[in-house]
Amino acid sequence: MNQTTADLKPADAVALTWVDKTPEQLRPYLRLMRLDRPIGTWLLFWPCAFGLILGAIASERQFAGWHDLYLLILFGIGSVVMRGAGCTYNDIVDRDIDASVARTRGRPIPSGAVTLRDAWLFLIAQCVVGLAILLQFNRLAIAFGALSLLLIAAYPFMKRITWWPQAWLGLTFNWGALLAFAAQTEMIDWADAMLYAGLFFWTLGYDTIYALQDKEDDALIGVKSTALLFGARARDWILAFYAVAFALILAAGFTEHAGWPFALLMFAAGAHLLWQVHVLKIDDPEHCEKLFRANRDTGALIACAFLFSSWIW
Repeated sequence: MNQTTADLKPADAVALTWVDKTPEQLRPYLRLMRLDRPIGTWLLFWPCAFGLILGAIASERQFAGWHDLYLLILFGIGSVVMRGAGCTYNDIVDRDIDASVARTRGRPIPSGAVTLRDAWLFLIAQCVVGLAILLQFNRLAIAFGALSLLLIAAYPFMKRITWWPQAWLGLTFNWGALLAFAAQTEMIDWADAMLYAGLFFWTLGYDTIYALQDKEDDALIGVKSTALLFGARARDWILAFYAVAFALILAAGFTEHAGWPFALLMFAAGAHLLWQVHVLKIDDPEHCEKLFRANRDTGALIACAFLFSSWIW
């Protein structure tokens, strides 16, 4: 049986997902949004959840009730849509690079499954949905949402001009912690700023693990990353990033008077980060991909830490 362009997949795609069971015309667009690989959506959503719960703690109340659930659902949908928009934009900008890398040449644009014109139209449609969600929030949150577009627009170019594109991703992917806190409290305080800083270092760690998958291809085509910059010392750098992340996130909770339930579960999250560093094989791309995806569970542990503090303390 001949393979159609709709059936083409990147080399790192999950073998069989619900996307493969959708109508053939939809598959390339769902893959363009990375809906077959939801880890990026989780990593975009978790900072939003942290910001929402920390905002409730800062307001000296439990994270409960219909308003909190409504905000959580809005940020959940927004994470899916804006991660999809970011991936679509990134693939438009990186289409020539993706065509040169074994892991990415099966993506919808370089494979020809989606034309450049249709990709732009699809990006606009996703941004319209994202705007509709953003307009449900207060003015400060709307302003923070608008500012995030500058970070998103610049991100695909960072790998061409700096060895630290992972740092720019850290600024971009964790913006939801600021936006969500503002949506809850109509302000930003030092605790939320520390949370954002901690999540920045978390992203530096896990995205360096992600970049280890592509270091050979990146070196050949001239794309920069922290994985290439650190080389054999990547494990030491990732450990340092995770240590700073843990300390800052812990400090963010204590600044808002989170109690022992928060500290207890945060140590579980810290142990999970240490486990990643301990088992990391920097020259095994498949292993690096699995560890990168494991950060979904790290985020769940951190969310539980904030949530239980809000309910119990």
